[in-house]
Amino acid sequence: MLFNSMHFIVFFILIVTLYFSIAYRYRWILLLTASYYFYMCWKLEYIVLIFASTVVDYFCGLKIFHSESKTTKKYFLLLSLIVNLGLLFSFKYYNFFSDSIRAAFETIDLTVTFPHLNVLLPVGISFYTFQTLSYTIEIYRGNMAPERHFGIFALFVSFFPQLVAGPVERANNLIPQLKTRYSFDAERVKSGLKLMLLGFYKKIVVADSVGIYVNQVYNNCYDYEGWQLIIATILFAFQIYGDFSGYSDIAIGAARVMGYDLLTNFRFPLFAKSVPDYWRRWHISMSTWFKDYIFIPLGGNRCKKWRWYFNIFIVFFLSGFWHGANWTFVIWGMIHGIYMISSIATKSLRRKFRDQLNVTPFIQKGIRIFIAFNLVAFSRIFFRGNSVEESWYILTHLCTDLSNFSGLSVSIGKYTAVVSFLAALSLVLVELVQINYSKNARFNRLPIGVRWSFYFAMIFIIIIFGVDYNTQFIYFQF
Repeated sequence: MLFNSMHFIVFFILIVTLYFSIAYRYRWILLLTASYYFYMCWKLEYIVLIFASTVVDYFCGLKIFHSESKTTKKYFLLLSLIVNLGLLFSFKYYNFFSDSIRAAFETIDLTVTFPHLNVLLPVGISFYTFQTLSYTIEIYRGNMAPERHFGIFALFVSFFPQLVAGPVERANNLIPQLKTRYSFDAERVKSGLKLMLLGFYKKIVVADSVGIYVNQVYNNCYDYEGWQLIIATILFAFQIYGDFSGYSDIAIGAARVMGYDLLTNFRFPLFAKSVPDYWRRWHISMSTWFKDYIFIPLGGNRCKKWRWYFNIFIVFFLSGFWHGANWTFVIWGMIHGIYMISSIATKSLRRKFRDQLNVTPFIQKGIRIFIAFNLVAFSRIFFRGNSVEESWYILTHLCTDLSNFSGLSVSIGKYTAVVSFLAALSLVLVELVQINYSKNARFNRLPIGVRWSFYFAMIFIIIIFGVDYNTQFIYFQF
């Protein structure tokens, strides 16, 4: 069930209506049933996987907490890790590793065969796996007690707004809310619906419109060069942000309607002033997960500088690998690891250089945003490329025949191309308005007629200029 579908709209209205109509003690049953139904709409059989993960981590959490022996605690933590990561490996990475090993042996004229698993990747498996792992790890660390109510814990694992693509929730944030009694609050409901409206705009109008240009070029990359590749690469930065942050806005907004506050996942990454700043703004729930459970256990930055750099590189290598079983994602992760290390290593040098620039702070900030945006967009050549070979072709043909401006057009029609450009521009304008008005809630002080005119205008734009109401979100593949 896609957020951007009539199926979800009807489903959500029905669930919210029932949620506020029934007694508090039955709400967890309603939400758990709704969440399982939501997930089974993708593939009925895969509900077994999420239920198995739920049972194992519920059991392990209790055993870790009540065991007095550190060895026993470690055994049950290891059981949680093996089951969850084992399921993730089997469905997401087995074929990748078997194919890579077979290809490696073929280079030395040896033949190795492995059985091929012909299975579909369960949607959201990377997200709910990491969410449940954080639960058992935090209990093992002594930072929280386990949830004894199996139904509440099962709901934490499968809560439908954020089940498929996050935010990756933490148990100490969401579980207490799932046990809190919420009454109907018109202001909170309105706030959630406005955020959902913004998410639909980002996905249906921005991401899907921009995606037409991007998909045409990247799916037929050998037919294009120079400016066409550059523009498609830049536009993909807008597409993926509109797509992913749009999903997060809908998820957070839907949860807020019912009273729940999910973790913030984005803080205007288009305006990041450096790559480290970008990672403090982009997919925050996952970035902090890697920081808490990979980077810090490796030693973080409280070690020798070479080890600090190594820890950073490993984190981004694994982050790339988390995104997908393809070398393109691994290379993308390594590029960002190099970015982060280079940023730290050259920090003092860059500060001295900026101090010597005879420009205003506003211009200096603009230059930094421009550089950070293009570095991130450049790295996404491998993120979006269909293969390493196609990504390499795009990379090596970005600067081909740049004097030929007549080659800007692609085979999608001028009108569609213009709409793609305007959609990307509109996302920047929407972000600027949000930044300006969110600082002091100025928007809420505008006349009610102005505010409602703005809402109806967004709805009108979504209906008229929305590309496709059944386009899958990009991060569903992860």
